[in-house]
Parts: sequence; structure tokens; C-alpha cells
Amino acid sequence: MNKYIKKTLKATIICLIVALFSTVAVILFIYLLIGTKLEEKISLINRVSIDVNNKKDEVTVINDNKIKNYPEYGTQYAYIEIPQIDVNLPVYFGDTLEILKNGVGHSSGSYFPGEGGSIIYMGHNSKKMFRRFSELKNGNEITIKANYGEYKYKIYDMQIVKETEVDKLPIQNEKEILMVYTCYPFNNIGYATQRYVVYAELIK
Repeated sequence: MNKYIKKTLKATIICLIVALFSTVAVILFIYLLIGTKLEEKISLINRVSIDVNNKKDEVTVINDNKIKNYPEYGTQYAYIEIPQIDVNLPVYFGDTLEILKNGVGHSSGSYFPGEGGSIIYMGHNSKKMFRRFSELKNGNEITIKANYGEYKYKIYDMQIVKETEVDKLPIQNEKEILMVYTCYPFNNIGYATQRYVVYAELIK
């Protein structure tokens, strides 16, 4: 009888070990399958969790280039237009994954159009977003139609940078510069470690 119990117990332990390893293998396979794609999307954002709504706040600009009544985080306050690549997309204050599903994100650590400093926008490299960035040339214009005014910027540079090169997206308040970036290469599958950045200066 004892031999039978020992044999049964041994078989049960072996089954549990096999089941545990099988579960770990399945989880690892799922992570390798979709985990990198998820990380690629998250790499563009600050990993801030917030509910997105479509409420548009009233925003006004006062004489000294400071904004009164900033839009709430997650709300749309502008449109970005780049006619050379048929881009006309909503711009949201914030850069969460949820926001980037709806349009272009505005880094909360940067300035707003009209404030005279660095403005950082970001979006996916999908066909409906910034896939055609490589077609842009110096001299092309980008228009930001905010709910408090319209601003035009002229492109003066494009760069491919590593995601770790944060100095390539400097925050300063000496000159109004718009920096818009997306993941690179545009046809990349999996995690992208590079960014395609378009730099433009305010002209109107």
C-alpha cells in the first residue's frame, strides 16, 4: 500500500512540475509574440495613466507669451497640418498610449505653441500618421491650428536619433522650435530603438 501511495505521490509531483514549466513556456511565448510591440508603443509615452476625453477647454494667450487656462491633460486643443504628406491630425495635451491611439501627443514637459520655447509632438509611424516623414524637406511648412490661434513653422532639419539621445530634443525658451518625432525605421517590426525627428522654427 505504501509503495502505491509513494508511486502516486511521485506521479502527481511530476505532473505539477510539468504543468508549471508548460505555463511558464506559454507565458514566455505570448510575451515574445506581443510584448515587444507593446513596448514599442509605450516607448513613445511617459507611461502616465489617465482617462482621455474630448472636452476642449477655452485657452487664451496673453501679451507676454504665457497661456492662461491651459487645456486639461488628455484633451484635444489643436490640429497639426503638413500638406506635403497629407497630414491633418488632432493634437492632444499629453502623451499616453491612449492619447496616441487618437492622434498626436504633446509632451507635457514642453511648451505650447505661442509660448516661445521648445514644443515636442509625437505620433505613431502608421500610414495614417507619420509614415511619410522621410518625404519632408527643408523649407516645408507645418501649421498648428490651436483653439487660441494659428502658428506656422518652417522645417529646417530632420534627424534619425537613438531613443536614449534625449539631448536631441532639448527643452529651452530662447526660441520657438517645434520638434515632431515618430519611431524609425518606418517599416520596423518589433521594438524600435531609433526616432525620426523633424525640426521646425516658428515663422508666423
